[in-house]
Amino acid sequence: MKVWAIQYIKSVPRYVVVRSLGSRWPRVATSPFACIRLGRIEQPSLPGSEWVRVRPILSGICGSDLATITAKGSLYFSPLTSSPFVLGHEVVGEIIEAGKRAGPPKEGDRVVLEPPLTCEIRGIARKCEPCQTGNSSLCVNFNGGNLSPGIQTGYCRDTGGGWSESFVAHYKQLHPVPDQLSNEQAVIAEPLSCALQAVRKAPLADDCTVLILGCGSMGALTLAAIRGVGSACRVVMVVKHPHQQEVADRLGADVVVQAGEPYPELAQILNARLYQPEFGRPTAVGGADVCFDCVGSGRTLDDALRFTRGGGSVILVGMPGVPRNIDWTAIWHKELVVKGSYTSEPATFRRALELLVAQRDSLAGIVGAKFPLKDYRAAVQCALNTGQSKVTKTVFQFE
Repeated sequence: MKVWAIQYIKSVPRYVVVRSLGSRWPRVATSPFACIRLGRIEQPSLPGSEWVRVRPILSGICGSDLATITAKGSLYFSPLTSSPFVLGHEVVGEIIEAGKRAGPPKEGDRVVLEPPLTCEIRGIARKCEPCQTGNSSLCVNFNGGNLSPGIQTGYCRDTGGGWSESFVAHYKQLHPVPDQLSNEQAVIAEPLSCALQAVRKAPLADDCTVLILGCGSMGALTLAAIRGVGSACRVVMVVKHPHQQEVADRLGADVVVQAGEPYPELAQILNARLYQPEFGRPTAVGGADVCFDCVGSGRTLDDALRFTRGGGSVILVGMPGVPRNIDWTAIWHKELVVKGSYTSEPATFRRALELLVAQRDSLAGIVGAKFPLKDYRAAVQCALNTGQSKVTKTVFQFE
Protein backbone atom coordinates (compact mmCIF):
# COMPACT_ATOMS: atom_id res chain seq x y z
CA MET A 1 0.00 0.00 0.00
CA LYS A 2 1.28 3.45 -0.90
CA VAL A 3 1.03 6.54 1.29
CA TRP A 4 1.84 10.21 0.89
CA ALA A 5 5.10 11.16 2.59
CA ILE A 6 7.88 13.73 2.61
CA GLN A 7 11.17 11.93 2.03
CA TYR A 8 14.71 13.15 2.41
CA ILE A 9 16.92 11.64 -0.28
CA LYS A 10 20.67 12.02 0.20
CA SER A 11 22.29 13.74 -2.77
CA VAL A 12 25.63 15.53 -2.56
CA PRO A 13 24.90 17.85 -5.53
CA ARG A 14 21.50 18.84 -4.12
CA TYR A 15 22.97 19.32 -0.64
CA VAL A 16 25.65 21.62 -2.06
CA VAL A 17 23.07 23.64 -4.01
CA VAL A 18 20.85 24.14 -0.94
CA ARG A 19 23.76 24.97 1.35
CA SER A 20 25.43 27.40 -1.06
CA LEU A 21 22.28 29.21 -2.22
CA GLY A 22 20.26 29.14 1.00
CA SER A 23 21.26 32.58 2.29
CA ARG A 24 20.37 34.28 -1.02
CA TRP A 25 17.40 32.08 -1.97
CA PRO A 26 15.75 30.79 1.24
CA ARG A 27 13.08 28.84 -0.65
CA VAL A 28 15.71 26.68 -2.33
CA ALA A 29 15.29 24.24 0.60
CA THR A 30 11.84 23.27 -0.71
CA SER A 31 12.50 23.87 -4.41
CA PRO A 32 12.88 21.19 -7.12
CA PHE A 33 16.63 21.35 -6.39
CA ALA A 34 16.18 20.31 -2.74
CA CYS A 35 16.76 16.95 -1.05
CA ILE A 36 13.15 16.61 0.15
CA ARG A 37 10.28 15.30 -1.96
CA LEU A 38 6.55 14.87 -1.45
CA GLY A 39 5.33 11.73 -3.13
CA ARG A 40 3.62 8.37 -2.89
CA ILE A 41 5.82 5.68 -1.35
CA GLU A 42 5.32 2.14 -0.13
CA GLN A 43 4.45 2.22 3.55
CA PRO A 44 7.03 0.43 5.71
CA SER A 45 6.32 -3.12 6.83
CA LEU A 46 6.34 -4.09 10.50
CA PRO A 47 9.93 -5.12 11.34
CA GLY A 48 8.73 -7.63 13.94
CA SER A 49 5.81 -8.89 15.97
CA GLU A 50 6.39 -6.24 18.68
CA TRP A 51 5.87 -3.41 16.21
CA VAL A 52 2.76 -1.40 15.36
CA ARG A 53 1.60 0.92 12.61
CA VAL A 54 0.63 4.48 13.53
CA ARG A 55 -1.52 6.95 11.62
CA PRO A 56 -0.32 10.47 12.46
CA ILE A 57 -2.88 13.05 13.56
CA LEU A 58 -0.45 15.94 14.04
CA SER A 59 3.28 15.94 13.38
CA GLY A 60 5.57 18.80 14.38
CA ILE A 61 8.39 20.51 12.53
CA CYS A 62 11.48 20.44 14.75
CA GLY A 63 14.56 22.63 14.56
CA SER A 64 16.62 19.56 13.67
CA ASP A 65 14.25 18.89 10.75
CA LEU A 66 14.79 22.44 9.53
CA ALA A 67 18.57 22.12 9.89
CA THR A 68 18.43 18.96 7.78
CA ILE A 69 16.21 20.49 5.10
CA THR A 70 18.22 23.72 4.82
CA ALA A 71 21.60 21.91 4.88
CA LYS A 72 22.69 24.01 7.86
CA GLY A 73 23.19 21.09 10.22
CA SER A 74 26.39 19.21 10.87
CA LEU A 75 27.39 16.22 8.73
CA TYR A 76 28.16 14.50 12.05
CA PHE A 77 24.75 12.81 11.86
CA SER A 78 24.90 11.78 8.20
CA PRO A 79 26.40 8.29 8.76
CA LEU A 80 23.90 7.75 11.59
CA THR A 81 20.95 7.86 9.17
CA SER A 82 19.75 5.71 6.27
CA SER A 83 18.33 7.24 3.12
CA PRO A 84 15.73 7.73 1.88
CA PHE A 85 14.10 8.54 5.20
CA VAL A 86 10.77 10.16 6.03
CA LEU A 87 11.16 13.11 8.36
CA GLY A 88 9.09 13.73 11.49
CA HIS A 89 9.59 12.59 15.09
CA GLU A 90 7.21 14.85 17.06
CA VAL A 91 3.98 12.92 16.59
CA VAL A 92 0.58 12.30 18.10
CA GLY A 93 -1.28 9.57 16.26
CA GLU A 94 -3.48 6.50 16.42
CA ILE A 95 -2.41 2.85 16.32
CA ILE A 96 -4.07 1.26 13.28
CA GLU A 97 -2.27 -2.11 13.19
CA ALA A 98 -0.46 -4.12 15.85
CA GLY A 99 1.88 -7.11 15.72
CA LYS A 100 1.00 -10.25 17.64
CA ARG A 101 3.46 -9.57 20.48
CA ALA A 102 2.93 -5.81 20.69
CA GLY A 103 1.97 -4.86 24.22
CA PRO A 104 -0.07 -1.89 25.34
CA PRO A 105 -0.92 0.63 24.03
CA LYS A 106 -3.31 -1.21 21.72
CA GLU A 107 -4.94 -0.72 18.34
CA GLY A 108 -7.20 2.33 18.33
CA ASP A 109 -5.31 4.09 21.13
CA ARG A 110 -4.08 7.66 20.77
CA VAL A 111 -0.32 7.75 21.35
CA VAL A 112 2.75 9.97 21.26
CA LEU A 113 6.12 8.82 19.97
CA GLU A 114 9.39 8.55 21.89
CA PRO A 115 11.67 8.49 18.83
CA PRO A 116 15.14 7.12 19.81
CA LEU A 117 15.96 3.78 18.17
CA THR A 118 17.85 2.23 21.09
CA CYS A 119 19.14 -1.29 21.73
CA GLU A 120 15.77 -2.50 23.01
CA ILE A 121 13.90 -1.06 20.04
CA ARG A 122 16.38 -2.62 17.60
CA GLY A 123 16.05 -6.04 19.22
CA ILE A 124 19.68 -6.16 20.37
CA ALA A 125 19.92 -8.77 23.12
CA ARG A 126 23.26 -7.59 24.49
CA LYS A 127 22.54 -3.96 25.26
CA CYS A 128 25.22 -1.30 25.28
CA GLU A 129 26.38 0.03 28.64
CA PRO A 130 24.31 3.26 28.48
CA CYS A 131 21.13 1.28 27.80
CA GLN A 132 21.97 -1.18 30.60
CA THR A 133 22.42 1.66 33.09
CA GLY A 134 19.25 3.57 32.17
CA ASN A 135 20.99 6.19 30.05
CA SER A 136 19.40 5.18 26.77
CA SER A 137 19.78 8.69 25.33
CA LEU A 138 23.49 7.81 25.03
CA CYS A 139 22.87 4.50 23.19
CA VAL A 140 25.76 3.68 20.86
CA ASN A 141 23.98 1.16 18.62
CA PHE A 142 22.67 3.30 15.80
CA ASN A 143 22.95 0.62 13.13
CA GLY A 144 22.52 -2.80 14.74
CA GLY A 145 19.71 -5.25 15.29
CA ASN A 146 16.84 -5.54 12.85
CA LEU A 147 16.91 -1.94 11.55
CA SER A 148 18.95 0.11 9.11
CA PRO A 149 21.07 2.96 10.54
CA GLY A 150 19.16 5.75 12.24
CA ILE A 151 19.39 7.54 15.57
CA GLN A 152 15.64 8.12 15.71
CA THR A 153 12.38 7.51 13.97
CA GLY A 154 12.40 10.13 11.25
CA TYR A 155 15.99 9.36 10.23
CA CYS A 156 15.75 5.62 9.48
CA ARG A 157 14.48 4.30 6.14
CA ASP A 158 12.83 1.24 7.74
CA THR A 159 10.49 3.06 10.13
CA GLY A 160 9.11 5.93 8.12
CA GLY A 161 8.35 9.09 10.03
CA GLY A 162 5.67 11.49 11.16
CA TRP A 163 5.58 13.44 7.90
CA SER A 164 3.59 10.68 6.23
CA GLU A 165 0.21 9.01 6.36
CA SER A 166 1.62 6.10 8.38
CA PHE A 167 4.83 4.92 10.02
CA VAL A 168 5.89 1.98 12.18
CA ALA A 169 7.13 1.99 15.77
CA HIS A 170 8.07 -0.52 18.44
CA TYR A 171 5.31 -0.58 21.03
CA LYS A 172 7.78 0.53 23.72
CA GLN A 173 8.34 3.76 21.79
CA LEU A 174 4.72 4.75 22.29
CA HIS A 175 3.00 6.39 25.25
CA PRO A 176 -0.78 6.62 25.68
CA VAL A 177 -2.08 10.18 25.53
CA PRO A 178 -3.92 11.24 28.71
CA ASP A 179 -7.57 12.05 28.04
CA GLN A 180 -7.10 15.58 29.38
CA LEU A 181 -4.79 16.50 26.50
CA SER A 182 -5.90 17.72 23.09
CA ASN A 183 -3.94 16.68 20.02
CA GLU A 184 -2.43 20.17 19.88
CA GLN A 185 -1.13 19.74 23.42
CA ALA A 186 -0.02 16.13 22.99
CA VAL A 187 2.11 16.81 19.92
CA ILE A 188 4.57 18.85 22.02
CA ALA A 189 5.20 15.97 24.44
CA GLU A 190 8.44 14.95 22.71
CA PRO A 191 10.07 18.40 22.66
CA LEU A 192 8.89 18.99 26.23
CA SER A 193 10.60 15.75 27.27
CA CYS A 194 13.83 16.98 25.66
CA ALA A 195 13.51 20.28 27.52
CA LEU A 196 12.90 18.43 30.79
CA GLN A 197 15.98 16.29 30.16
CA ALA A 198 18.03 19.48 29.80
CA VAL A 199 16.58 20.98 32.97
CA ARG A 200 17.43 17.82 34.91
CA LYS A 201 21.06 18.24 33.89
CA ALA A 202 21.24 21.71 35.44
CA PRO A 203 22.11 22.47 39.08
CA LEU A 204 19.01 24.58 39.76
CA ALA A 205 18.45 26.18 43.16
CA ASP A 206 15.66 28.52 44.12
CA ASP A 207 18.10 31.37 44.71
CA CYS A 208 19.98 30.99 41.42
CA THR A 209 19.65 33.04 38.24
CA VAL A 210 18.96 31.22 34.97
CA LEU A 211 19.50 32.70 31.52
CA ILE A 212 17.54 31.20 28.61
CA LEU A 213 18.65 32.22 25.13
CA GLY A 214 15.83 31.87 22.61
CA CYS A 215 12.06 31.61 22.88
CA GLY A 216 11.21 29.31 20.02
CA SER A 217 9.54 26.05 20.94
CA MET A 218 12.58 24.67 22.80
CA GLY A 219 13.20 27.88 24.73
CA ALA A 220 9.54 28.16 25.69
CA LEU A 221 9.37 24.50 26.74
CA THR A 222 12.61 24.76 28.72
CA LEU A 223 11.02 27.60 30.69
CA ALA A 224 7.87 25.49 31.14
CA ALA A 225 9.97 22.57 32.38
CA ILE A 226 11.79 24.77 34.92
CA ARG A 227 8.50 25.97 36.34
CA GLY A 228 6.96 22.53 36.01
CA VAL A 229 9.51 20.93 38.33
CA GLY A 230 8.72 23.59 40.91
CA SER A 231 11.86 25.70 40.64
CA ALA A 232 11.49 29.27 41.91
CA CYS A 233 14.79 30.41 40.38
CA ARG A 234 14.98 33.81 38.70
CA VAL A 235 14.67 33.33 34.95
CA VAL A 236 15.97 35.90 32.48
CA MET A 237 14.84 35.13 28.94
CA VAL A 238 16.25 36.61 25.74
CA VAL A 239 13.68 36.68 22.91
CA LYS A 240 14.16 37.57 19.26
CA HIS A 241 10.65 38.53 18.17
CA PRO A 242 8.06 40.78 19.87
CA HIS A 243 5.34 38.10 20.00
CA GLN A 244 7.67 35.91 22.08
CA GLN A 245 7.46 38.43 24.95
CA GLU A 246 3.90 37.28 25.69
CA VAL A 247 4.93 33.61 25.52
CA ALA A 248 7.77 34.17 27.98
CA ASP A 249 5.57 36.15 30.36
CA ARG A 250 2.81 33.54 30.29
CA LEU A 251 5.20 30.68 31.04
CA GLY A 252 6.79 32.41 34.02
CA ALA A 253 9.89 34.37 32.98
CA ASP A 254 10.90 37.00 35.54
CA VAL A 255 12.71 39.28 33.09
CA VAL A 256 12.40 39.33 29.29
CA VAL A 257 15.08 40.97 27.16
CA GLN A 258 14.93 41.58 23.42
CA ALA A 259 17.83 40.07 21.48
CA GLY A 260 20.06 42.79 20.12
CA GLU A 261 19.75 44.97 23.21
CA PRO A 262 23.06 46.54 24.26
CA TYR A 263 25.27 44.25 26.31
CA PRO A 264 25.31 46.67 29.30
CA GLU A 265 21.57 46.15 29.83
CA LEU A 266 21.89 42.35 29.97
CA ALA A 267 24.99 42.65 32.15
CA GLN A 268 23.12 44.83 34.64
CA ILE A 269 20.20 42.39 34.79
CA LEU A 270 22.62 39.50 35.41
CA ASN A 271 24.79 41.43 37.88
CA ALA A 272 27.81 41.08 35.61
CA ARG A 273 30.64 43.57 35.01
CA LEU A 274 31.81 44.33 31.48
CA TYR A 275 35.37 45.05 30.35
CA GLN A 276 35.97 46.18 26.79
CA PRO A 277 38.98 44.77 24.90
CA GLU A 278 40.63 46.63 22.03
CA PHE A 279 38.39 44.89 19.51
CA GLY A 280 35.23 42.80 19.55
CA ARG A 281 32.67 41.91 22.17
CA PRO A 282 33.11 42.78 25.84
CA THR A 283 34.43 40.43 28.47
CA ALA A 284 31.83 39.71 31.16
CA VAL A 285 32.69 38.84 34.75
CA GLY A 286 29.83 37.40 36.74
CA GLY A 287 26.48 36.49 35.21
CA ALA A 288 23.93 33.71 35.31
CA ASP A 289 24.44 30.59 37.40
CA VAL A 290 23.00 28.46 34.60
CA CYS A 291 22.46 29.26 30.93
CA PHE A 292 20.32 27.24 28.52
CA ASP A 293 21.19 27.93 24.89
CA CYS A 294 18.02 26.96 23.05
CA VAL A 295 19.16 28.28 19.67
CA GLY A 296 22.60 26.84 18.96
CA SER A 297 23.89 29.65 16.73
CA GLY A 298 27.41 31.01 16.91
CA ARG A 299 26.15 34.22 18.50
CA THR A 300 24.03 32.54 21.19
CA LEU A 301 26.76 30.06 22.09
CA ASP A 302 29.24 32.91 22.42
CA ASP A 303 26.80 34.89 24.56
CA ALA A 304 26.12 31.85 26.74
CA LEU A 305 29.81 31.51 27.53
CA ARG A 306 30.24 35.23 28.15
CA PHE A 307 27.25 35.70 30.43
CA THR A 308 27.57 32.64 32.66
CA ARG A 309 29.42 33.24 35.93
CA GLY A 310 32.63 31.51 36.91
CA GLY A 311 31.95 27.88 37.83
CA GLY A 312 28.50 28.04 36.24
CA SER A 313 26.84 25.65 33.81
CA VAL A 314 25.95 26.04 30.14
CA ILE A 315 23.41 23.56 28.77
CA LEU A 316 23.21 23.18 24.98
CA VAL A 317 19.55 22.53 24.15
CA GLY A 318 19.39 23.77 20.57
CA MET A 319 21.32 21.68 18.04
CA PRO A 320 24.48 23.70 17.38
CA GLY A 321 25.58 22.41 13.97
CA VAL A 322 28.93 24.01 13.03
CA PRO A 323 28.68 27.54 14.49
CA ARG A 324 31.32 30.19 13.87
CA ASN A 325 32.95 32.99 15.84
CA ILE A 326 32.82 31.42 19.30
CA ASP A 327 35.46 32.52 21.79
CA TRP A 328 36.16 29.47 23.98
CA THR A 329 38.46 31.38 26.34
CA ALA A 330 35.62 31.91 28.83
CA ILE A 331 35.25 28.14 29.32
CA TRP A 332 38.88 27.89 30.35
CA HIS A 333 39.09 31.09 32.38
CA LYS A 334 35.75 30.79 34.19
CA GLU A 335 35.96 27.00 34.53
CA LEU A 336 32.52 26.58 33.05
CA VAL A 337 30.72 23.25 32.84
CA VAL A 338 29.29 22.80 29.34
CA LYS A 339 26.79 19.99 28.80
CA GLY A 340 24.88 18.80 25.79
CA SER A 341 21.28 17.64 26.03
CA TYR A 342 20.24 15.62 23.00
CA THR A 343 17.04 13.72 23.79
CA SER A 344 15.12 12.20 26.68
CA GLU A 345 14.72 8.76 28.23
CA PRO A 346 11.54 6.77 29.00
CA ALA A 347 11.20 7.94 32.62
CA THR A 348 11.74 11.56 31.58
CA PHE A 349 9.20 11.20 28.78
CA ARG A 350 6.57 9.88 31.19
CA ARG A 351 7.28 12.75 33.57
CA ALA A 352 6.96 15.21 30.69
CA LEU A 353 3.48 13.90 29.96
CA GLU A 354 2.54 14.52 33.60
CA LEU A 355 3.88 18.08 33.39
CA LEU A 356 2.01 18.59 30.15
CA VAL A 357 -1.27 17.67 31.82
CA ALA A 358 -0.54 19.98 34.77
CA GLN A 359 0.49 22.91 32.53
CA ARG A 360 -1.90 22.35 29.64
CA ASP A 361 -3.55 25.75 30.04
CA SER A 362 -0.33 27.79 30.03
CA LEU A 363 1.02 25.71 27.13
CA ALA A 364 -2.09 26.25 25.02
CA GLY A 365 -1.15 28.15 21.90
CA ILE A 366 2.35 26.71 21.49
CA VAL A 367 1.05 25.06 18.31
CA GLY A 368 0.18 28.07 16.20
CA ALA A 369 -0.15 26.84 12.61
CA LYS A 370 -1.34 23.63 10.95
CA PHE A 371 -0.77 22.61 7.35
CA PRO A 372 -1.80 19.63 5.23
CA LEU A 373 1.14 17.62 3.93
CA LYS A 374 0.59 18.89 0.38
CA ASP A 375 1.38 22.42 1.59
CA TYR A 376 4.76 21.41 2.99
CA ARG A 377 6.56 24.29 1.29
CA ALA A 378 4.39 26.84 3.09
CA ALA A 379 4.71 24.89 6.34
CA VAL A 380 8.51 24.90 6.20
CA GLN A 381 8.60 28.63 5.42
CA CYS A 382 6.22 29.28 8.34
CA ALA A 383 8.52 27.37 10.68
CA LEU A 384 11.62 29.10 9.35
CA ASN A 385 10.20 32.63 9.51
CA THR A 386 8.69 32.78 12.98
CA GLY A 387 9.13 36.53 13.15
CA GLN A 388 6.65 36.93 10.30
CA SER A 389 4.35 34.03 11.14
CA LYS A 390 4.35 34.73 14.91
CA VAL A 391 4.15 30.98 15.44
CA THR A 392 6.01 28.98 18.10
CA LYS A 393 5.35 25.49 16.69
CA THR A 394 4.24 24.56 13.17
CA VAL A 395 2.69 21.14 12.58
CA PHE A 396 1.33 18.98 9.79
CA GLN A 397 -2.30 17.99 10.17
CA PHE A 398 -3.71 14.77 8.72
CA GLU A 399 -7.33 14.02 7.87
